[in-house]
Amino acid sequence: MENILPLIVVALGVVVLLFLITKLEINTFISLVITAFLVALGLGMPLEEIVESIQGGMGGTLGSIALIFGFGAILGKLVADAGGAQRIAGTLIDKFGEKQIQWAVVIASFIIGIALFFEVGLVLLIPIVFQIAKQLKVSPLYLGIPMATALSVTHGFLPPHPGPTVIAQQYDANIGMVLVFGIIISIPAVIIAGPLFAKIIQKMIPDSFNKAGNIDSLGETKTFKIEETPGFGISVLTSLLPVILMAISTVVELIQDLGHVENNVFFKIIYLIGEPTTALLISVLLAVYTMGVKRNIPMKQVMASAEESIRSIGMMLLIIGGGGVLKQVLIDGGVGDSVAALFADSHMSPLLLAWLIAAILRIALGSATVAALTTAGLVIPLMQGSGIDPALMVLATGAGSLIASHVNDAGFWMFKEFFGLTLKETFSTWTLLESVISVVGLVGVLVINMFV
Repeated sequence: MENILPLIVVALGVVVLLFLITKLEINTFISLVITAFLVALGLGMPLEEIVESIQGGMGGTLGSIALIFGFGAILGKLVADAGGAQRIAGTLIDKFGEKQIQWAVVIASFIIGIALFFEVGLVLLIPIVFQIAKQLKVSPLYLGIPMATALSVTHGFLPPHPGPTVIAQQYDANIGMVLVFGIIISIPAVIIAGPLFAKIIQKMIPDSFNKAGNIDSLGETKTFKIEETPGFGISVLTSLLPVILMAISTVVELIQDLGHVENNVFFKIIYLIGEPTTALLISVLLAVYTMGVKRNIPMKQVMASAEESIRSIGMMLLIIGGGGVLKQVLIDGGVGDSVAALFADSHMSPLLLAWLIAAILRIALGSATVAALTTAGLVIPLMQGSGIDPALMVLATGAGSLIASHVNDAGFWMFKEFFGLTLKETFSTWTLLESVISVVGLVGVLVINMFV
């Protein structure tokens, strides 16, 4: 019974959080901190330790990721404002042609999705998708599903996105291995939940593919003449450079381990460059040159784009910090230990349990990042002695946190409004494709775990 009581407190905390956000319409960050206070009291934490735990959760979460998010936002904004994202999309679409248009959209969205946060990528790509759909006389949704899938997969599985980056830090996972395993899992997830799912669902609910959609809410979107945009190669290199640098670092580390080579200055430099913060700083400096200086754009204008991008992520950083606060209270209040004790004799894999808890929290809370962070607070004690690679725990948690996006998630409403769908059609398309990504992600994690 003593292991059940803390879980009851957590369940009540989730109900309170939902009530504060949905009924009282209180800001998510404020709601998370209020809930953390109430859960700490409910868990019987000493009063003098509650504020210390909350501050520790905030600092511990944001301390190592604020730089990553800041640089990531700047990189994405510079590429977008220079027309690099439009060049990537346009070139791939021209190369693939009309028959393979879905695959062109998938690859373009995947590349752009690595550099941009989900909502930013969606707002940037939606007008391009609608423009292509109009030219080729196809349904916007026919192209929109593959686009949204690619953006969602990068958001859920690949650093430097919020979810995988933050959870990698919490699980003390090698972020390079998260990236390598994440890409392996992302490929089948994008194919199955994107073009294949679009073809199946079009037969099941054909009416939703006849709708014109509406993107008037985006206002006047900035479009470029192709000659005004940077080249395709440099746009792709600038967007993918953080991933390339982190991947090189991981490969070098694997070679060093396999060859039993002693550490030296060369390896130390490679590992420094492969750190997410360093990789993103280098990428931002490259973007300032390739997307700005090289194209004779005044530095003042380039820096204005950078400043605007930082303003847009301020609240998201606070919400992530709030999720870290709740996670820390769960750990300090002993909830993780209670979960570990409860499942001590269970044969359920920690990977499956992490996915399941993240899925339940995602359905309850709406935010994938908050669900993932809260899950980390519950399952970290289960990892001890399990022998499971922490990188796979990151991806299992990330997969669970993507499932069944519905009315409490901003992405649900954005997808509904842009494509002019009814609630039922949005559940049949957006909610279902998110669930497909989640399940494929879990299967991919379990398969990889059999071989590592």
